[in-house]
Order: sequence, then structure tokens, then C-alpha cells
Amino acid sequence: MAPIIRIQNLTKTFGKLAAVDHLDMDVEEGEILGLLGPNGAGKTTVILMLATVIRPTEGTAYVGGYDVRKQPDKVRGLLGIAFQEAKMLWVATPWDVVNWHAKVCGLSTSVRKQRVKEVLDAVDMWDARKKGVHDLSGGMRKRVEIAKVLIQRPKIAIVDEPTAQIDIVGKHRIWNMLLELRDEGSTIILATNELYEADQLSDRVGILHKGKLLVCDTPKKLKDSIVGGDIIDIQLEKDAPPKIIEELKGMKEVVDIMQVKPTSMRLYLNKVEEIVPKIMNLFTKREVAITSIRMSEPSLDDVFAHYTGLTIEEAQKDQE
Repeated sequence: MAPIIRIQNLTKTFGKLAAVDHLDMDVEEGEILGLLGPNGAGKTTVILMLATVIRPTEGTAYVGGYDVRKQPDKVRGLLGIAFQEAKMLWVATPWDVVNWHAKVCGLSTSVRKQRVKEVLDAVDMWDARKKGVHDLSGGMRKRVEIAKVLIQRPKIAIVDEPTAQIDIVGKHRIWNMLLELRDEGSTIILATNELYEADQLSDRVGILHKGKLLVCDTPKKLKDSIVGGDIIDIQLEKDAPPKIIEELKGMKEVVDIMQVKPTSMRLYLNKVEEIVPKIMNLFTKREVAITSIRMSEPSLDDVFAHYTGLTIEEAQKDQE
């Protein structure tokens, strides 16, 4: 099956600045693709080109088979968009905004009434449905922006920083709604600078840095791509014999060993699921008692740092 979005050599320059630099990427139908990077990495510019809001300097993208350059009206008919900055008329209320979108989507009066309430309830905005826009906090406006996409249930949803300015309970609520939207058949592009959000929601993650796509894969494969990225901490009953340290270093999956103290060690290794049984067998064979063992895997923070050489906070400052 052909990708629902195919991006080819997509480039946008502003003067001498390449905001998006020769981007090639496919988005599969029915997936959540996370675009991860700090503000200024090019995520929003990619989204605005896909949404036909701005025109590429070079290259193009095909959305549902339609060229964003030549068939912008066809492209817009497939999209639902929650912008980074909520787009609300100052005279509108949350109810007005969502109800108007429901009308545009062609919902009948009875269905519209029910769906508007369901969606405003879902984003915890029903009680505030008649508030004027000037009375809404940034987080409340963001909820209304997400509600517009949820009422539409588009073939392709594009959401830019969907949980910025929203509390942790609200974040989880919105994450669940986006997952449900995908499960109902929508394809979702999620632009975020929140590593945990990208990890929790994305079927695949593309890391953008200074307008370039550095890598794109499933969160698990990205984590597994870090050499020595898996970690196990081992606590022993007695001091670790030098011979067992040498044997551990001889295992090809073990990248490094840190002796924290004589009775504890930290192993940096690859493919933790495969190597741990071998390590346990070695300790049993050598009659070295383990009092505790703790496994952890790299996060997307580690992946981002591996591919950019920076933490996302450092990359954020680097873009400024």
C-alpha cells in the first residue's frame, strides 16, 4: 500500500536560513508519526507546507495522492489541523467554534448537538463552553483547538504541540483521545518537543534538528540503535571476583562495565533481553550471589542526545 503522505526533497528557506532542508519522508496510513525536535527545528514549517499554508521553496509532498503545490484544495479536504497557536475569533466562545466546525463537517443538527457536547466534555471544556475567548487561559484555548480536530475526525490529523500549556491530567486525556482517533482510522502527524509525549503516542518518530531529518523509526528501534544504550545495575552479596568481570567484558553484547563499588556494578550493553539470561547463568555458574538486579532502557532523551550530541534543552538554546 502506498504511503498516505509522501514528502520528497521538501525545502523551505527564509533568506539564508533553511528552516526545512531537503526533507524526504513517508507517512503510512493509520499511524501516528511523531516529529520530535526543539522549537525552531522545522516541525511547524513542515506542517504548514503539508497544510498548504506556505509554499515550499523546493520539492513537494503528496497528501492522499494530491500534490500540495498543484492541488492544494484537494489536500485541504483531507486534513484536520490543530495549530500550535489556537485559532479562535475574539467574539467566539468554545461552543461557537466547535459547533461551527461540526456544521462545516456536514453533521445534522441532532448529531451535531450530541457530538459537540461529547467533544467539549472530553476536553473538559463543557462548563466553560459559553466563556468569551478573552476569558480563556492558554491551556483552555489549546483544548478547543484539539476539539476542532476531534469533532471533524479527519482522514489526516495534524497536531502541533497538542498539550503545550496543559496540566498533566489534561495531557493524558488528550493523549488518549488522539490514540482513539488513530484507532478509528485517522492518520496523525504529531509535532512535539516533549520526548515522553512522542514516546507514548508515536508509532514512529522522526527527529528533526536544524531543518534536517536525522533519523526516523519506531521508538523501540531508535532506542535499540544506541550502542551500549541498555543498562543493568547488579548488586552482589560479596565483592565481585576479578575473573567474573573479565568474563563479562568478553561477552560481545557488553559494551562497558562500571564498578560502582566492590559489591555493585553497572553494565552498559546491547539487546538487554537477550544478554541478561547469559549474565544470570554466569553468576550462577561462578556461585556469585546476586541480591538485586535492575534493568533499564534508554529513553528518547538518550536517542536525541545520541543523534544530535545535545540534550533537547541544549538544542533549544542552540536554535535561539
